[in-house]
Amino acid sequence: MSITPKTILSIIPARGGSKGIPGKNIRMVGGKPLLTWSIEQARQTPHISRVFVSTDSPEIATVARQFGAEVITRPAEISGDTASSESCLVHALDYLKAKENLEPDLVVFLQATSPLREADDIQKAIEILQRENADSLFSACRVEGFVWRIEKDGTTRSFTYDHKNRPRRQDAPEDLIENGSIYIFKPWVLRKFNNRLGGKIAVYRMPALNSFQIDEPADFELLEHLMAYRNAEQKAESGKQKVEIGEQKPGGQLSVVSGQLSRIKLLALDFDGVLTDNRVLVAEDGREAVWCNRSDGLGLGMLKRKGIDVIVLSKEKNPVVAARCRKLGIECIQGCDDKLSELKQKAESRKLKGEEIAYVGNDVNDVECLKWVGLPIAVADSVPEVKAAAKWITAKSGGHGAVREVCDAILAAKRHKRQAPSAKRFA
Repeated sequence: MSITPKTILSIIPARGGSKGIPGKNIRMVGGKPLLTWSIEQARQTPHISRVFVSTDSPEIATVARQFGAEVITRPAEISGDTASSESCLVHALDYLKAKENLEPDLVVFLQATSPLREADDIQKAIEILQRENADSLFSACRVEGFVWRIEKDGTTRSFTYDHKNRPRRQDAPEDLIENGSIYIFKPWVLRKFNNRLGGKIAVYRMPALNSFQIDEPADFELLEHLMAYRNAEQKAESGKQKVEIGEQKPGGQLSVVSGQLSRIKLLALDFDGVLTDNRVLVAEDGREAVWCNRSDGLGLGMLKRKGIDVIVLSKEKNPVVAARCRKLGIECIQGCDDKLSELKQKAESRKLKGEEIAYVGNDVNDVECLKWVGLPIAVADSVPEVKAAAKWITAKSGGHGAVREVCDAILAAKRHKRQAPSAKRFA
C-alpha cells in the first residue's frame, strides 16, 4: 500500500560542536554552507512535506531557517561527541509528537556530510521502500574487489570470499557498503530497535562518486573537485549550453534566468568581495591594496562595448576602489551608506525599471538592493542572507572570476535573444 506523501518528513541532524572539523556543517562548499545541500535536496523531493534540522547551534539554526528548514533545538545532553544519531532522531519524533501530535509514516534521515546526491535520489529511495513493502532502507554503493579483514590480534583473513577457492570476479556475490547518504525508516522501527534500520530492510544503490562523505578537513577540497567534475559531466551529457543559475533556490527547481539576463541594461556591483576576494593588503604606512581578477575587467569591458552600463556601489572609502574603477572606466560611488537610495537615483536618471537592473553582492549591506532589482545575484562565497535574497548564485567566488561569469551570461543571453527566430518567419 502506497504511503501518503503528506506523512513523510525529513530530519537532518547538525550539531555545532564538531571537534574534528570546527563549524563543519556550515562551512562553505560548492558555493554554499554544507548543510544546505541536504536541506535543498529534501525540499525538492515531491513526497517530503516538511524538512527539519535538529541542532544545538544558534548559527546552524539561522542558516537552516534561511534555506527553508524548520528547526528543532537539540538538548545539550544529546549533542556531544558521543551522542548517537538515533538519540537525536528519537528526540525529534518525541518533540513533534508533543508539540503537534504528529507521528509521520516515514522519516527520511539525511546526513549533512554526504551532499553528493542526485536531484531524484531521495524520491527514488522512497519509492523503492514502498515498492518492496520494506520498513527501513539505507543507501549504499558497491564494493569492488576481494576484501580482506585484519583482526584485532593482527591476523588477516579473506572477508568477502574464500581465498582458497577464489571465484571469478563476475561470479562473486554483490558486496555493498553503507554510504551514509540516505536512511528511511518507519518510526516504530526506531522506537523498537533504537536503530535506524530494522524490520524488512531495503537498499538504494548509488554510484561510488556520489557516496563521498566528509570525515576530515582535507575532504572539503576533494569534495569541491568532485562537485566540479560531476557538474562538467552533466553538462557534457546534456550537450546544451544553457544560461542557468549555479544552484537551486529553496523549494524550487533549477531556475533558468536567461530571460531576465537578456533584459539587463545596468549592472550594479558591490566592490569588496565581488570585484575583490575580500582580502586587503596593508602596508606599514597604512596604504591598502586589494586582489582583483583581470578576467573580470575584460568581461566588464565587453559588456560596456555592447551598450550595457556598469556602476560600482561601495561602502568602502579607500581610494583603491576609485583607482580600480577608473582603470576599468566604470562609474564608482564610494562611502555609500544607503546603497538602495543611490541605486534608485541612478535608475531614475537613466529611466530604467528595476527589472532592467542586475545587482551583484556578497554581504548583508547588499540585501536591500538585491531585493529591489529584477535580477539579484550572489557570488559563490556570499553570506547566507545574500544567497537567500538572490535568484542566481554564481559558480565562482568574488575576486575569482564571478563578475566575468555574470558578464558572459548577460552577453550570451542577449546574443540568444537576437538570434532567436521570430514568429513571423514561420507564419
